[in-house]
Amino acid sequence: MNPVLPLDRRQVLKGAAAAGFVLGFHIPFSREAFAQEAAPELNAWVVVKPDETVVIRIARSEMGQGTLTGLAQLVAEELECNWSRVTTEYPTPGQNLARRRVWGNFSTGGSRGVRESHDYVRKGGATARTMLVQAAANEWKVPAAECRAANGIVTHVPTNRTLSYGKLAPLAAKLPPPAEVALKDPKDWKLVGKRVARLDTVDKVTGRQIFGADLTMPGMLNAAIKDCPVFGGKVKSFNAAAIQNRPGVKKVVQVGDSAVAVVADTWWRAKTALEALPIEWDNGPNAKESSATVAAVLRAGLDAPEAAVGNSNGDAKAALASAARVIEAVYGYPHQNHATMEPMNATARWTPQRCEVWTPTQNGEAALAAASEAAGLPPAQCEVYKIHLGGGFGRRGAVHDWVTQAVSIARQMPGVPVKLLWSREEDMLHGRFHPVTQCKLRAGLDAQGNVTALHMRISGQSILAGVFPQNIRNGLDPVVFQGLNPPGPEASIGYSFPNLLIDHAMRNPPVPPGFWRGVNLNQNAIYLESFIDEIAAATRQDPLALRRKLMAQHPKHLAVLNAVAQKVGWDRPAPDVNGQKVFRGLAQTMGFGSYVAACAEVSVNAEGELKVHRIVAATDCGHAVNPQQIEAQVEGSFAYGLSAALFGECTLKDGRMEQDNFSTYPVVHMRHMPKVETVIVPSGGFWGGVGEPTIAVAAPAVLNAIFAATGKRIRDLPLSKHSLKRA
Repeated sequence: MNPVLPLDRRQVLKGAAAAGFVLGFHIPFSREAFAQEAAPELNAWVVVKPDETVVIRIARSEMGQGTLTGLAQLVAEELECNWSRVTTEYPTPGQNLARRRVWGNFSTGGSRGVRESHDYVRKGGATARTMLVQAAANEWKVPAAECRAANGIVTHVPTNRTLSYGKLAPLAAKLPPPAEVALKDPKDWKLVGKRVARLDTVDKVTGRQIFGADLTMPGMLNAAIKDCPVFGGKVKSFNAAAIQNRPGVKKVVQVGDSAVAVVADTWWRAKTALEALPIEWDNGPNAKESSATVAAVLRAGLDAPEAAVGNSNGDAKAALASAARVIEAVYGYPHQNHATMEPMNATARWTPQRCEVWTPTQNGEAALAAASEAAGLPPAQCEVYKIHLGGGFGRRGAVHDWVTQAVSIARQMPGVPVKLLWSREEDMLHGRFHPVTQCKLRAGLDAQGNVTALHMRISGQSILAGVFPQNIRNGLDPVVFQGLNPPGPEASIGYSFPNLLIDHAMRNPPVPPGFWRGVNLNQNAIYLESFIDEIAAATRQDPLALRRKLMAQHPKHLAVLNAVAQKVGWDRPAPDVNGQKVFRGLAQTMGFGSYVAACAEVSVNAEGELKVHRIVAATDCGHAVNPQQIEAQVEGSFAYGLSAALFGECTLKDGRMEQDNFSTYPVVHMRHMPKVETVIVPSGGFWGGVGEPTIAVAAPAVLNAIFAATGKRIRDLPLSKHSLKRA
């Protein structure tokens, strides 16, 4: 778990020279070199030490979601080791590059940590087990088929002789790995599917875990930075002489075209000096942009003649034109900030020969690429040492602007490690924001009230256009249509309509977009699930009954919805709470490979005060690696989703965000959190994600319950700007 080793300076420098990188006090780092001195690796994933400790290497990032433990479970299951002896470490992206990407993808986002690496990490464990068994068979001069591995021991079944993994590892490491290994049938799993304790909990509870903001090393300096608060603006001038004699200040540097940093002996001295630094900004072309101007552009897109089609069947426009009745509604979703509890930070050390970065990152390889570019050095002369994240939510994934800044600052102070830590205000003003969109929905009904057509027109921002523009094809951003795709394994719509058209009019404001936990599934679930409820109300149908009718051809979607309905007792009224009547709302969706549904129970008193009492959520992620972690993720996702629904809005004024701290961008408190009941219904046969899908059903379930309670249909968030008081 990347522990902090009690090294003195001499040991640090000696170890650094041996390992090829510089270490310091209190620095979490990959222990590969040290592990290999004690025991050669069995393969890239597994090292077994003489004391029977099993080191499992995890390429994905741990940011609270439990990937570290889940992936270790998968390796340990196939390895047949003693789980109580398991520890973990991060390989580095530089090592991955040097070894032809033996660890595969380092990216941790889109709830892919387990679902896109389960196969090869399990093979890593199975390969190591096979080699250990063969080593034992060679020692005993018996067929490997007569040997069995279990709990870190290989037994020769006919004679009951045993050898431990710690004794066998040096012998096994000399054997060629098998070309092919068979993986266990899920029915034979002993560790996977069990509620095992997380491997990172103890260090976090005791405070032993080091995060990027905690990092220290000998001779390290600290940097604070200020970027132009207006999107697209630049530095016009600054007066370094005004602060250069302040205590502790070492240097004032410009970073790129738009930022200024102060380097000092402590971060607080750097920050206070930066606040006193006279800076003149060139606000650029976006200085008059506002949320109102952005909203007007988006509204125009709702009826624009050109749009990229994401999903269609039949002829929705013709069916709407001939419908007996048309229901129409317009919804909107605001910009939102990731608001990670740990602001962006990185420590960088640059010399003309080598650049090293220590940082919390969701993608070590992307961080390495950013460091290499900023350093002016090839990737082989750079390295990134990954640290546990104090929150990621997508912010620390695709874009590594803070790494670029840290390296740029360190490059101006060769040989000196410099830790850049953003202030909370800097973090809030310069995020990569959840995209802003609007959506017009039109449903055509026949004379009997059956839905004959649905047209969803989304107008708004494209994340890919801002992050990976090379992935836009013919104006189409496929990520926009999460949860609305044709039937398939990823983010498919859960309803069938005789005529369907879902399209997108791309409108990109100057606010930089990013992948925000749940991404576009969040607003798409609100749009569709709220509108399904609107159709139910307009046709006097029970919301569950209408959904079941439209979901007849989508059994996995329907299964999680039915599981929620059964658990919550949809067929009978919700019990009152403290004399207050309670109402329910439903929502379901499919995203990140998983099927999810939720029912929210809320009350709204005479003064319009909302209370979310209970949320029941069902998840079908195919294979459930660790049920305890799934429950924790579902609960956490509702905290995140309810924060967005209740308070999450970033507003643009004079080209900059108005929200610059938690005082203006609040998150849920304990008093806001409902009781969350998780129903896990793994149907097997596929691997779905867990960290993000249920975020998407939090808001629509609550919005539909509010309508049931008040008759008010809320079509744009956050709820804090709406009055729920009865007229």
